[in-house]
Amino acid sequence: MSTALLNALRNALPADAVFADEEQRRAYGHDETEDLSHPPEVVVRPRTTEEVAAVLRICHALEVPVTPIGGRTGLSGGALCVQGGVGLALDRMDRIVAIDEGNLQVTVEAGVITQVLQEAVAAKGLYYPPDPSSRGSCTIGGNLAENAGGPRAVKYGVTRDFVLNLEVVLADGTVMWTGANTLKNATGYDLTRLIVGSEGTLAVITRAVLKLVPMPRATRLMLVPFNDAEDACTAVSATFRAGVTPSALEFIERDAIAWTMKHTDGLPAQLSTGPGAYLLIEVDGDHEDALMRDCETILGVMEGHGCGEVLFAEHPSEKAALWHMRRSVPVSVKAHSVYKEEDTVVPRFALPRLLAGVKAIGERHGFSSVCYGHAGDGNLHVNIIKGDLSDTFWEHELPKAIREIFELTVSLGGTLSGEHGIGLVQRPYMDIAFNAAQLDLMRGLKRLFDPKGILNPGKVLP
Repeated sequence: MSTALLNALRNALPADAVFADEEQRRAYGHDETEDLSHPPEVVVRPRTTEEVAAVLRICHALEVPVTPIGGRTGLSGGALCVQGGVGLALDRMDRIVAIDEGNLQVTVEAGVITQVLQEAVAAKGLYYPPDPSSRGSCTIGGNLAENAGGPRAVKYGVTRDFVLNLEVVLADGTVMWTGANTLKNATGYDLTRLIVGSEGTLAVITRAVLKLVPMPRATRLMLVPFNDAEDACTAVSATFRAGVTPSALEFIERDAIAWTMKHTDGLPAQLSTGPGAYLLIEVDGDHEDALMRDCETILGVMEGHGCGEVLFAEHPSEKAALWHMRRSVPVSVKAHSVYKEEDTVVPRFALPRLLAGVKAIGERHGFSSVCYGHAGDGNLHVNIIKGDLSDTFWEHELPKAIREIFELTVSLGGTLSGEHGIGLVQRPYMDIAFNAAQLDLMRGLKRLFDPKGILNPGKVLP
């Protein structure tokens, strides 16, 4: 590591904001992407936007890579310091600056934990719907960088749909806001939506003004078993065609349920490893009679597609147990084996063909997969299990199969990632989703925002 870099950082920042010891570097050198580890040369943990700007001015002058780091819950390697340099950890910038009840808005710093924000606004009868499975540890800044979704995206939308304005720091240390705190804005290019989902490659997000909605007064939740997983997928689009938009519609394959039951306490007694798959379906709203009609309609659709006995969660504790089960699935899969997770998304009517195609590709190449995800918006998480596969196959042959999965996904009208981002691990496959002209345009935007290429290098663009 450059002595000039370390001295400049220590001169510009408080003494407790700069860390070069191995323990901190190692801690901030990984996220939840497989077993990858890429420690930065130095970790910086600022508390203010001004300190972030100071870091970027120094790194810009010295041409040192800077990788923004949030809650380290990512699954695409987006926060890994693959070229060393500075790990810019924003976890200390964790203030909820203001909750504007009159305008249904909230201003937060990038390091606020998503669940902390949700609970703070819920105390005022308000609701922030973007709801990643890792909401108890992921941060708003990371959600913005990856355009996170979660179960409620099917009704309410993803993170981008709740962003009004962003405070960002550009590569040279310039601080700016990207938009306005208004519901409509037709003034110039939409920089706000450009930055959301750019994975820290264009700017560092330090604050956000987010939209809120009133908290729904009631929810209904059901767990629906199917002997055949493809029948479950077919029932998904049929639900929407019947005129119901659930607030969540999740798909969970048999093995995911089995592993979750093995590693998670407090699950409903009715859970079984017998069905081929489950759908977890939630509706919400303010009128009980309307929710009951929706549930009756959904039940009719499910029965028409061959479901088994439906479990209705009546008590809040039962609802909590079912959601705990769903949120425990990724952790349980990871506890079972090393795996690669592909975050495919297709138009929901194509979901059965995607699932069947993934299984056929696995049979041809000799690997097993377990699938689950946000079926209501066509988002299928394909977890390829290493098990007893050789390291040689894992490193050299499996990427060919993954390319086939992505080619299938795109052929069905889908794309490579619904909510996890491209980051490091999906970067080699971007040519499947975009042609040369599109990729060149993205590279041109990157050069405009970051002419020295210091912001999260080695990510997104091949």
